[in-house]
Amino acid sequence: MTARADVLFAGYAGADGVASTIGLVRDGDHTIVIDPGMVPDRAVIYDALDALGVAVDDVTDVVVSHHHPDHTVNIALFPPVPVHDFSAIYDGDQWEDRPAEGARISPHVRLIETPGHSPQDITTLVDTPQGLVAFTHCWWYEGIGGDSRATDLDALMANRQRIAALADLVVPGHGPAFEI
Repeated sequence: MTARADVLFAGYAGADGVASTIGLVRDGDHTIVIDPGMVPDRAVIYDALDALGVAVDDVTDVVVSHHHPDHTVNIALFPPVPVHDFSAIYDGDQWEDRPAEGARISPHVRLIETPGHSPQDITTLVDTPQGLVAFTHCWWYEGIGGDSRATDLDALMANRQRIAALADLVVPGHGPAFEI
């Protein structure tokens, strides 16, 4: 058995606004939302979940690729569940330190550390029947050459190569999914 990965909302970044790409992963008893950040209206999140037959209360985990508000601002839309980031799991009033590299959220979902855009970036890797899907902010969108906001462009480019060697499909931080 493998996981199912869907894009709830394909984000964008431009002169007219910024919205994060929001992912949904279902793996056995786990329903994981990735990067519930800025969107034009919160209804797009609710409507996308509803279209996939997922209730907000079904969500068991939230992952944030990094701590910029455009990727985190809507975490509170979901019930109190574990929130995973680069260095810890936050659950209610509990803070469990752990490195993200190699951390497993479910049997077919793991995290890797991929700094570059920010020092705290992580990528969520999902084994699906179609191949390995990488939810990441190493790309804002397909075709972007660099990252004008990167804190370490060399690390970002090295992590792009790392992801490209692993993944079949990339879900970038601010755009639709694309194949490697």
